[in-house]
Amino acid sequence: MKKWPYLFVYLTPAVVAYSLLAENWQTWVSVLVLFGLLPLIELFTKGSTTNLQEAEEVVRKSDRFYDWLLYSLVPLQYVLLLVFLLRVQDIGLTTTELVGLTLSYGMACGILGINAAHELGHRATKHEQNMSKILLLSTLYMHFFIEHNRGHHKKVATPEDPASSRFGESIYAFFPRSIGNSWLSAWHIEATKLQKLGKQFWSWENEMLRFQVWQLALLTAITLFFGWMALLLFAAAALVGILLLEAVNYIEHYGLKRQQTDKGYERTLPIHSWNSNHPMGRLVLLELSRHSDHHFLASRKYQVLRHFDESPQMPTGYPGMILLALVPPLWFRVMHRAIAHYRKGKDGLALAN
Repeated sequence: MKKWPYLFVYLTPAVVAYSLLAENWQTWVSVLVLFGLLPLIELFTKGSTTNLQEAEEVVRKSDRFYDWLLYSLVPLQYVLLLVFLLRVQDIGLTTTELVGLTLSYGMACGILGINAAHELGHRATKHEQNMSKILLLSTLYMHFFIEHNRGHHKKVATPEDPASSRFGESIYAFFPRSIGNSWLSAWHIEATKLQKLGKQFWSWENEMLRFQVWQLALLTAITLFFGWMALLLFAAAALVGILLLEAVNYIEHYGLKRQQTDKGYERTLPIHSWNSNHPMGRLVLLELSRHSDHHFLASRKYQVLRHFDESPQMPTGYPGMILLALVPPLWFRVMHRAIAHYRKGKDGLALAN
């Protein structure tokens, strides 16, 4: 895949911006494109399983095009936030328009505010990690930076991980369990870190405390400058973004579990994440759908993630799988059949109880 198709990452801010500036039913265009047109396209397309050659990987990892593409999403997300807050000031908006605007900014929260933050959060440099936190602030999910990097990647595909969905668990049961326990886990992770460093829990050294202060400051600023209605709609949009993230968590590891050994759990392998090579999802979501390689080696940049033949493959791309998950009987029927298929002859692929 050449680098220019990655410009499709701008599809999300483009359709969200259109929706935020539109009227009537067109405020829903972002939802119709991202969860209507996109899954329809991916239903009839098959992704490439081809991986880059070693020399191509070296060139692509050193190409700053991919970094600047990622960085540009940070200011774009805040431009969309400002447009959203200004737009909802219109007292003449109908309920349909308000819901459309809220869902549209919610799409940006999930795809830019959290997904792009996810990629930046795995980078080694301080400025990239700070950009990740800035994005997460825009959707009130800053604890994700701690829990995902130091919790989820360590405990993925085990009963101890809140963000790994269990066999037979519906997405509606998963949402409260993952959201609540992930937030508590982040507090525990940070408290353990501070204890090891000999520092006080109730201090500015506690990053979780800092996160709460920054989020409260953003909510206060929105209330002061844009009013209570804008605050409520912003909180609703942020929740949409959070639910999109958790829906992705749900589909990425459903029903998969690492085997236990005498020394604990086996190493995370490509068989412990559901993978998707569908091209549109790969481009729009910064290769998030090549999730098996991401968990196998979290430090790999999005542009060089690989396909593994042994990793379980989703029947379609992420948007379509999220829609399928919203109907549990259909989800169970499709995914339990897929799990049964991949368990045959594959050591280590266990059901997550």
